Amino acid sequence: MRPASIWVELGKIIYYSYIGEYTPPRKHYFVASLGIGTTLERLLNKPTELREKFKENWDAHCKSGITSTQDIELRGQLLSYVDAFEFSIFSSKSHVELIEVHSHTGFHAVRFGGGLPVRPGPEAPPSVPAVSESRYIRQILDAYGDHLGSPLHDMSALVAHSMLEKDFRRQRERFYHAEALKNFSRDTVPEGTFDDLQDEVYHGVIDVTDSAHSNGYERMKATVAQASSVALTANPLASVIKSQDRQGICHQLANEDRLEWMMDDD
Repeated sequence: MRPASIWVELGKIIYYSYIGEYTPPRKHYFVASLGIGTTLERLLNKPTELREKFKENWDAHCKSGITSTQDIELRGQLLSYVDAFEFSIFSSKSHVELIEVHSHTGFHAVRFGGGLPVRPGPEAPPSVPAVSESRYIRQILDAYGDHLGSPLHDMSALVAHSMLEKDFRRQRERFYHAEALKNFSRDTVPEGTFDDLQDEVYHGVIDVTDSAHSNGYERMKATVAQASSVALTANPLASVIKSQDRQGICHQLANEDRLEWMMDDD
């Protein structure tokens, strides 16, 4: 790319911002398929010289090139605007620089391949559950109570039931695995990818959930077990999904009442 390639582009940015139809960008990068030429690169690194060359080339490139409805003379207030304009906003980026920036977005792995970045491990569930856990935990406790034939009003009631207490810890760990995957997805894959994953798990388990079970606990166990076998190979997150994520998504869905462990016909 040579200097002659950019004069009209600069002219349009400056003219339309001058008449109030366009807000000048904080930064404007030039990118070319065959790269930026040495002469243009040097100009872009010298804003004052770039301004003077731009003014010199106004009549040849911008006077009749900005709009087809009129010739635009570089004089008066427009000339003053050009003299005050911050030409340092203009610079260039190489292909390598563009790809590096793109690699930090959620679209890079999908478009360029190469796999997703290393996924951080999940946080350990806090001893005191977060408010955001309240609904799925209530569902679990109700399912346990249905199994025991006696309601469990809160987590403290699990102390008398060691096997259920261990199961409860596992279920919360699974939920936190799924939450970690959800957070990971925000920075690594396009928006909506994790929602699609949840939908896939939902449709993979709902028939089991809606089947007859002896109690809510058996329904939850059967659903979570089914989630482990749901094929998710088409999802962009497939390479980093673990069994605990699939299981934990069941509790995310229960947290939104999309899955329920207690049925009226139990």
